Amino acid sequence: MHDAHEDQTTLAVIAVAVGNSRTRIGLVERDGVAHAEAIATGAPGASPDAAAIASASGAAAIAPTGVIDSLVRAILSIAAEHHAAPIVIASVNNRVADPLARALREEPSITGRVYRVGQDVAIPIRHALDGDGATAGQDRLLCAIAAFETAKQACVVIDAGTAITVDFVDGQGVFHGGAIAPGITMMLRSLHTGTAALPLLAPEPLEPGAPAWGTNTRAAMQRGAHASILGLVHVLLERYAEAYGAYPQVIATGGDAPLLFKDEPLVEHVVTDLQLRGIWLACREALAGEHDGAAGDE
Repeated sequence: MHDAHEDQTTLAVIAVAVGNSRTRIGLVERDGVAHAEAIATGAPGASPDAAAIASASGAAAIAPTGVIDSLVRAILSIAAEHHAAPIVIASVNNRVADPLARALREEPSITGRVYRVGQDVAIPIRHALDGDGATAGQDRLLCAIAAFETAKQACVVIDAGTAITVDFVDGQGVFHGGAIAPGITMMLRSLHTGTAALPLLAPEPLEPGAPAWGTNTRAAMQRGAHASILGLVHVLLERYAEAYGAYPQVIATGGDAPLLFKDEPLVEHVVTDLQLRGIWLACREALAGEHDGAAGDE
């Protein structure tokens, strides 16, 4: 990660981040993300109620058979105004990403090229992981390069989605890995599926000043899930800071980040589209010079 290609001010990328339960789409340029949209795509092996939970969590619920068509339509709506912009797909769920890439490449109205992160576009990050680091998810690495670009110092990146990851990047931009745990939706769903009487709940925010204890089952479940995640984050931050010898800046992202961390004093920044920004940064390195002027019709 370095400052090469800083002159790529006109590079625009239609970034697609395919996750386990949501796919995030947006037009990313140097100054930010526009036309951002989250579409529920369903987790592999998820229960029939997963779409309802995803919808309640802020993503648009769609029928499983319409996933690819819905994603293509959302991408086409951006590409219609940005014909030259490359479409770049990052994925931790190839059951969605593979057919999506095929559909986009076969779509006659798309004139920009379709790229895959990891195949056509490398992620420009150094790491201290075991082996070649191939098992680290693209989402974690892309969020890491974007977080370091934001912080310009050692940082902890919290990605709150289907799973929650808490990763550490040192002051030289080296990714050290971190921890992976169930996300809040998965926690609540597990309480329902693993017991006879607990209801299926979608995550809800806990407002400042809310009672410390839940006075009914639903409130108790919400507090338990929130406290599990906040406790996880606090413990890991202390361990990372002790191991590194300094306290890192903390950046949170992911679909559930605003719900979990908007009032959390330890989190300096909540950036919903951090992974999309990471895709743009990877493209700045990999596609330098190929797509100058792709911000609009030329």
